[in-house]
Amino acid sequence: MTVDKQAPASGSILVVGGGISGLTTALEAAEVGYEVFLVEKNPYLGGRVAQLNQYFPKLCPPTCGLEINFRRIKDNPNVKVLTLAEIEKVDGEPGNYEATIRLNPRYVNANCTCCGECASACQTEVPNDFNFGMDKIKGAYLPHEMAFPSRYVLSPRIIGTEDAKRCKEACKYDAIDLDMEPRTISLNVGSVVWATGWEPYDATRIDNLGFGRYQNIVTNMMVERLAAPNGPTQGKILRPSDDKAPESVVFVQCAGSRDENHLPYCSYICCMASLKQATYIRAQYPDAKIYIFYIDLRAPGQRYEKFYNKIKEDENVFFVKGKVAEVSEDPTTKKITVTAENTITGEKIHQEADLVVLATGMQPTAANTKLPANLRFSTDGFIVNDYDNGGMFGAGCANKPSDVVSANQNATGMALKAIQTLKK
Repeated sequence: MTVDKQAPASGSILVVGGGISGLTTALEAAEVGYEVFLVEKNPYLGGRVAQLNQYFPKLCPPTCGLEINFRRIKDNPNVKVLTLAEIEKVDGEPGNYEATIRLNPRYVNANCTCCGECASACQTEVPNDFNFGMDKIKGAYLPHEMAFPSRYVLSPRIIGTEDAKRCKEACKYDAIDLDMEPRTISLNVGSVVWATGWEPYDATRIDNLGFGRYQNIVTNMMVERLAAPNGPTQGKILRPSDDKAPESVVFVQCAGSRDENHLPYCSYICCMASLKQATYIRAQYPDAKIYIFYIDLRAPGQRYEKFYNKIKEDENVFFVKGKVAEVSEDPTTKKITVTAENTITGEKIHQEADLVVLATGMQPTAANTKLPANLRFSTDGFIVNDYDNGGMFGAGCANKPSDVVSANQNATGMALKAIQTLKK
């Protein structure tokens, strides 16, 4: 591993995480004249928003918001983007931080034209993490159709194999470099914004809800990918067991949330995500029956409340106030039966469905991956901002559960805080 020492970048800002919050922070600071280093662990920018089919408030596809931000980055020389990059350590004090960053090899250089010849030549398939493992992709791949930077990646799994050689031989532009190695760089910056985002809570840990045991139980983020035109089923929401159209769907709210054994807090947007996904199903299957089991429903703000009221008018959408206790599967039909007690009527309900969707909560990435810096965290892993001392700040869902609008507003504020640190 080689180590490069970068010249001190006085007055620079480091933004960790290239999701919607990180993009907003970086651009807000860069467009008023500050040098920004944007570091992202994935080979592309966009974060969780890139995985959505649509997002509030206008039910836009990801291209709607990300495309313009990518254009702004291309047009702004103040933003330096580092993908496949991980922060190893941040030391120092406000106005003078030393950040050590590991750059992992992409095995594809800037000559790449996205012609796809390397993927055609590659024979190995690997799980597609972008689609939560619901399909496979070639070992030479473009992460998704609007990936930024628009450049292919070779999976480390094929390096050293005949497939890697085939990919290199197929490339007409000398874009594949199989000799790339990890390297480490050091940056001197004045402030750091941690926009490290969130992860869907691991549904396999919720024993009573059957995820991982029964094929036709999926998570809310998996439904986003199923509904997306560039998803594993080209936008059709189908039962995983037999690829058939579901005639009935159950949404299980607070799957692991508001539970001392899992996530003790409310994730803010899960209720609205399920209501949004109900519209996906209703659009594809007008006769399908949808059952939403909930503890409480949260529609934060007038616009969301209006959306909720519109869904309630749908005669094929049924709301059941009750926490799901258990699920079971018919081994012949693969249908799932959800068992819950209706807390309003006291009736015990056994609802059968073709597909069950678990509304798993947001867990901050920092809860599972320790951030290598002197930061304060809540007991749930969210960054607690220390505005008095300043210097390093958590933005977006690294700070608290948020929807896209709230995350953007928060990120704009953190860009200002980062700038104020440089001014002190």
